[in-house]
Amino acid sequence: MSGDFAYLGLAEAAELIRAKRLSPVEYVTGLLARIERYDGKYNAFIALTPERALTAARAAEAEIAAGRWRGPFHGMPYALKDIIDVEGLATTAHSKILMGNIAGRHAVVTERLEAAGGVLLGKLSTHEFAIGGPSFDLPWPPARNPWSRDHFCGGSSSGSGAGLAAGFFPAALGTDTGGSIRNPASMCGITGMKPTYGRVSRRGVAPLAFSLDHIGPMTRTVRDNALMLQVIAGHDPGDPGSADEPVSDYSATLDQGVRGRRIGVIRHFYTRDVPGHPEQVEALDAAVKLLAEAGAEISEITLPALQDFGACGQIILAAEAYAVHEQWLKERPQDYGARARERLLAGATLRAVDYLQAVRWRLQLRHRVAAAFANIDLAVTASSMDPACRIDDDEALATNYWRQARMPFNVTGQPGLVIPAGYSKGGLPLSLQLVGHPFGEAMLYRVAQFYEDATGWTKHHPPELSD
Repeated sequence: MSGDFAYLGLAEAAELIRAKRLSPVEYVTGLLARIERYDGKYNAFIALTPERALTAARAAEAEIAAGRWRGPFHGMPYALKDIIDVEGLATTAHSKILMGNIAGRHAVVTERLEAAGGVLLGKLSTHEFAIGGPSFDLPWPPARNPWSRDHFCGGSSSGSGAGLAAGFFPAALGTDTGGSIRNPASMCGITGMKPTYGRVSRRGVAPLAFSLDHIGPMTRTVRDNALMLQVIAGHDPGDPGSADEPVSDYSATLDQGVRGRRIGVIRHFYTRDVPGHPEQVEALDAAVKLLAEAGAEISEITLPALQDFGACGQIILAAEAYAVHEQWLKERPQDYGARARERLLAGATLRAVDYLQAVRWRLQLRHRVAAAFANIDLAVTASSMDPACRIDDDEALATNYWRQARMPFNVTGQPGLVIPAGYSKGGLPLSLQLVGHPFGEAMLYRVAQFYEDATGWTKHHPPELSD
């Protein structure tokens, strides 16, 4: 089974299930066996829920037999980053602080996935409270990169990225406050979308920084990502940051290509502001050339320096995260891992004026970005500046958090989609990031689908896990 189904895409599996050529029970059973076989090396899961999954798979199969079809997520295995609530299961945030914290109800995104017929396999590793990691002083070990277990798999949605690359499930959810969906997407060679701020409800998800937090889908392919966002997107009046905007049909234009699309290249981010690894820059240049040859109208655009976005975003993140954690940091500091404690305490010394100036600066940055995007449909830039570093290299891990171009689009709230863009000479994934107008996710998917089809990068899988 594992050789046949492990890397089966959500869209393809949905058609097989609907046509009764694939049993949801068979699918889930096979994936659970694969997880049992391999996850001891990669630590994608904090908690596996096999009985729950098999019960849900049987129910999905019975509905199909009775002629009831909920849509392309019906009978589909998925997993959740363990800061997202599932009624009756612990939400630990990978921390001793929340061990035994049983959720009383589903998060809104969980409700939507369950209503669509999803089959939950379990809860996934994260950096502690989506900020402190990778850490070896927590109740659970950090997730490992399936392309090389000695290398970083990205974070903080680390288990989501690792599990997808390992063929454990076709779909997962992550969260992104300063790049935490797009970083593991870059490191693990998968597809990760940070939607527009407010596009997906955050109710029932442990907060990190209220004005920067996003929830988004993580999959192996673009089409699967579009299908998953379709399920979870939409207004939630219970989330004060939720946007009451119409939800697009994200799959409608996937096959329309890039001819005539106006694509801006934010090249200074990865050639001047934070010069990228030569292999990563070469991959980005090749992607831009491919888009141009296919008829896209390419132009370079200039935004404020990457360092400006980083400084602004980090002040806001530090202040808001400290506000969330202040009481626990005062009462239970010893129960945090060292990395999370250090990063969260950075907010303790910030003054109100520092935060307010950063909020004002954010508005100025947003205005300048909007002006730069006025005459383009979307932009291309880097996500990570380097392939994955070793997980035990503290110096390289520290630089990973500033050698990236993800924070700008948490500051602006625009959608950012990261997709695979090849592999380094060492066999580690490279990536690119597409950035759109607010609520312009459909355009990102359209261009990303063209690139995926033209390159075939998503057909590559970690050699150690290919049976």
